[in-house]
Amino acid sequence: MAVNGTGPYNPDNIFAKILRGDIPCKKVFENDWVLAFHDIAPKAPVHVIIIPKKPYVSFIDFSKNASADEIAAVMQSTGQIAADLKLEESGYRVITNAGQNAGQEVPHFHLHLLGGKALPPFPV
Repeated sequence: MAVNGTGPYNPDNIFAKILRGDIPCKKVFENDWVLAFHDIAPKAPVHVIIIPKKPYVSFIDFSKNASADEIAAVMQSTGQIAADLKLEESGYRVITNAGQNAGQEVPHFHLHLLGGKALPPFPV
């Protein structure tokens, strides 16, 4: 079910629970700013969710309110994860969904890293 990408942060969302350790995840990467883990319903052979550790509802919330260091850390970590998973040569996709029309399912800003096979053209 799609969620609204605006409004106050809900600390009971599934990603907040994963960050607190209330729900386990299959961790791929972690540093001071970022946690990345395998998606439980993958859309490609490699489907990793990358989340900032601080509470942001959407990309706009993140881009307006995160520090420059945090924004850089999320982007650099995403590149490092793609390289660590050996996706650079074959290719990969990084996407985020924001709000109901985009199909955002969890009200915590996150990136999807997809790869491991030829992905279909992105619909427009």
